[in-house]
Amino acid sequence: MALDVPFSRMNGLGNEILVADLRGRSDRITPAAAVALAGKAETHFDQIMAIHDPRTTGTDADIVILNADGSEAGACGNGTRCVVLYLGRQTGAQEYLLQTRRGILEARALPGGLISVDMGVPLFDWQDIPLAHAIDDTNDAPVDSGPEGAPVLSRPALASMGNPHAVFFIDRGVQTVDLARHGAEVEHHPLFPDRVNVSIAQVTGPTALTMRTFERGVGLTQACGSAACAAAVLAARTGRAGRRLTVTVPGGDLIVEWRDDGHVMMTGPAELEWDGFLDPVTGDHRRAAQESAA
Repeated sequence: MALDVPFSRMNGLGNEILVADLRGRSDRITPAAAVALAGKAETHFDQIMAIHDPRTTGTDADIVILNADGSEAGACGNGTRCVVLYLGRQTGAQEYLLQTRRGILEARALPGGLISVDMGVPLFDWQDIPLAHAIDDTNDAPVDSGPEGAPVLSRPALASMGNPHAVFFIDRGVQTVDLARHGAEVEHHPLFPDRVNVSIAQVTGPTALTMRTFERGVGLTQACGSAACAAAVLAARTGRAGRRLTVTVPGGDLIVEWRDDGHVMMTGPAELEWDGFLDPVTGDHRRAAQESAA
């Protein structure tokens, strides 16, 4: 048992993140290790952000993102902020270029403990989300959840922010919907070959919305950065709100701006909880101050 990978348990607005440092080695965290870590209360996570040596000249690191079920994600905004906090503790640098499956993300530490991430350009075409087949309008997708003829959720707007997202805009409070039930149903809807992140959002003003998210491969979360970006962009795209929003999630507030150049900027905090070491094959771990595996 090799407990030799440094990691930090962190969170971004309650989005539970493990940042694991695999630089200087060729192995990866296995899906089995991810599932084992997610299954323990002390290391339960929504995403693992595994830091690897850079693959592209000029970037600071390559990031592999794992969900709690061991599947790989393309993007994680809250997790990216945690990576910046992790690296900043070592280097003191303020700006980073991080390569993900989504592409190369620019991130910057700001005064007051906030971190801003350029989440890239949202995608709206059915092939890019992706969907199983073409539909007439990705702002009004033929997806329902609930009793036939009286759906609880209906006709979401769709986008990709590196991960596929379905956002149901509702007029009532977001706490009134059993998102655990309906999110699990929509996640596996046949329209989504790679499954989908499911959010419900209520626009509360021209510069504000409140939302909750059921993440594919994870379940209900306190925050999902890419979902917040998708909801803000789709609120603007459908004429419900402006292009700079305060997005309130169960864990707190994010600022999301859909710039005129198409890029989406997400700004929020990240928090360190504790440091430790893990085995990338088994998921065994110990805290840095402990002498034995947990």
